[in-house]
Amino acid sequence: MNEVLIYAVVSLGTIGIVAAIILYFVAQKFKVYEDPRIDDVEEVLPSANCGGCGYAGCRAFAEGLVKAGNMEGFNCPVGGADVMQQVAGILGLVAEAKEPQIAVIRCSGSYANSPKKVEYDGITTCAAASVLYAGDGGCSFGCLGEGDCVAACDFDAIHMNPETGLPVVNDKCVACGACVEACPRDIIELRNVGKKERRIFVSCVNEEKGAPAKKNCSVACIACAKCFNVCPFDAIEMKNNRAYIDYEMCKLCRKCVEVCPTDAIHEINFPLKKLIKKEEKAKDTETPKATEKVAEKASTKTEAAEKQDEINKTKES
Repeated sequence: MNEVLIYAVVSLGTIGIVAAIILYFVAQKFKVYEDPRIDDVEEVLPSANCGGCGYAGCRAFAEGLVKAGNMEGFNCPVGGADVMQQVAGILGLVAEAKEPQIAVIRCSGSYANSPKKVEYDGITTCAAASVLYAGDGGCSFGCLGEGDCVAACDFDAIHMNPETGLPVVNDKCVACGACVEACPRDIIELRNVGKKERRIFVSCVNEEKGAPAKKNCSVACIACAKCFNVCPFDAIEMKNNRAYIDYEMCKLCRKCVEVCPTDAIHEINFPLKKLIKKEEKAKDTETPKATEKVAEKASTKTEAAEKQDEINKTKES
């Protein structure tokens, strides 16, 4: 009996030792080396896992960056330039300078500008509504107002305005692009924040011709090309019956804003003083003309009165 137990213990021990040796050599053969810098880079990243960088998460972004060996095409929109500088320091590379961006809503089809023609009663998502109908106001390109962009945002940076029915972006936006992906109408775009946070863009994506576009929305772009003709920097492109302003070429001269007949071009964060000065100058230029007209009318009346007096005196004599 004792011999059986001894044989069993020795046999099991031998099998265990042989299996351990085999597993060791197999592990050495198939082991995967992971660069320790991946962990260092991941620690620096904001751990938002938003996908704004184009990767599934911060870990995947760190792996891709370390394996690439350069920083070209890599950017963490949540962390911004500061985080990318820290990453560059870890990897011994130079970070590519990138302008901070923010999401903008390229639609002005509010309840006032695009009054309701129909009432939607269905699945309360923009993805579903875009398949079923054009929109409450009749514009098949504008915002549907169901808030898919709000649901997609992890940073509380976008909300629906109940008065206008349109989404509004606040300063919490990190340009992750989640709202851009969620919008089935492609009315949300990431644009550079701009110098002093000033931006100019066409707030319309309607591709219909002028008359039907204006019929459905009073502030729609009607492709009149006035902005295109007046832009001195070739920053405006006319395509598919609508204007588009290239934010990299635009110098914020605002000439396009002044000539737009439908107010489809929006200017953000420009000082009101300049607008007031322009209005005052316009009034000043109009006042002398009005004064001249009044003076001309007065002189005409005086001449007529003098002639009438002469006629009356002739009759009396």
